[in-house]
Parts: sequence; C-alpha cells; structure tokens
Amino acid sequence: MSTLYFSEEHEWILVEGDSGTVGITDYAQEQLGDIVFVEVSKVGEEVAKDDDVGVVESVKAASDIYCPVSGTITEANDVLDGAPETVNADPMAEGWMFKITLSDAGELDGLMDRDAYKTFCATL
Repeated sequence: MSTLYFSEEHEWILVEGDSGTVGITDYAQEQLGDIVFVEVSKVGEEVAKDDDVGVVESVKAASDIYCPVSGTITEANDVLDGAPETVNADPMAEGWMFKITLSDAGELDGLMDRDAYKTFCATL
C-alpha cells in the first residue's frame, strides 16, 4: 500500500514500504511557470530531511527542491534531462524528480496528507 504526503515547501512523496518517490506539487509548478531545467542530487547520495537536493528553473525563477525525508537517493528521473516540461504537464506522476530509500519513517509524521495540504495552500 502506498501513502501520499506533502511538505510545506510544496514537495510530495509517495511512500511504499521504505521507499519514496518525490516531486513538486501542482501548486508549485503553477507558481513557477514553464519549467526549462531540473537537476537533482546524485544517485547514492545520503540526504537529510529539508536538505536542498536540487533545483527547478523556469522562465520566471529558480527554486530549490527540498527533501521531505532523510535517506539515500536511489534513482533520478532521467526523462527530465531532455523534457523538463514534463513537470508542468504531469507533476504528480510522470514529472517525479527522484526516488529515495527512507532512513527514518518517523519523519513522515511531520508531513501533511492531501486535505491538510489543500487547506495549507488556500492560506497562501
């Protein structure tokens, strides 16, 4: 079974067991506009919760990607190298950024579910 979580920095993580797939939310990609470049940390890199693990550049601005949990990056979405606009088209599926093996599943408790994230965005 998989569970979807959201951070206040507008990243999402879909967790299955001790693995997670991370990307930016639809709200984030709308705020950025047309995305022209995506870069994430290297596969095998150990990262901590809230670490800066990459950057998303758009025609408007550049924005850091923060890791919602601690762990080891296991895969990067190579599709984004040649087609960064995939994040605009499908941020919650095909536009995922990286996969991670969680080192502390307890950190998920500090994240929001879909309803809480929707309420959070409504206050912005």
